[in-house]
Amino acid sequence: MNRIISIVLLVGGVVLMIFGFQATNSFSSDVSRFFTGSPTDKAIWMLIGGIIAAVIGLVGTLRGSRQG
Repeated sequence: MNRIISIVLLVGGVVLMIFGFQATNSFSSDVSRFFTGSPTDKAIWMLIGGIIAAVIGLVGTLRGSRQG
């Protein structure tokens, strides 16, 4: 069961990173970048959340395969 959750976290993290990367290239991020120098907060949080979920999922998957 833990391995399934780890794989879901890994896949979900990758999907969030893809959506976050696409959001950084959106029109609203371009406008935000023009005025503030950085993309929108939503894009940043999707990238951060995706990275964290993917790392947790990867660690859980690799740890689960060693145990068994």
